[in-house]
Amino acid sequence: MSRLCELTGKTVLTGNNVSHANNKTRRRFLPNLQEVALLSDILGEPVRMRVSTRAIRTVEHRGGIDAFLLGTPDRALPEAARAVKRRILRKRGKTAA
Repeated sequence: MSRLCELTGKTVLTGNNVSHANNKTRRRFLPNLQEVALLSDILGEPVRMRVSTRAIRTVEHRGGIDAFLLGTPDRALPEAARAVKRRILRKRGKTAA
């Protein structure tokens, strides 16, 4: 399983540990990923995703998973999030018709 946020695309960063003697060794900065079920009002069911804690805060700030996905352009979303967005748009179109 990759260390990738399914909403924001945040992934592993690399850098250095720097000791007091200025020795440098490579290290990895891992995103804080959580397996969560975000409730979609339009779909009427929870959507299970592996997202970063920052993404959870952003989704809550924007008013839920539906508002977050509908307000974000497709080019800024990873493929997993685009698939959920397509499901939301399809369901919203059926209820409007």
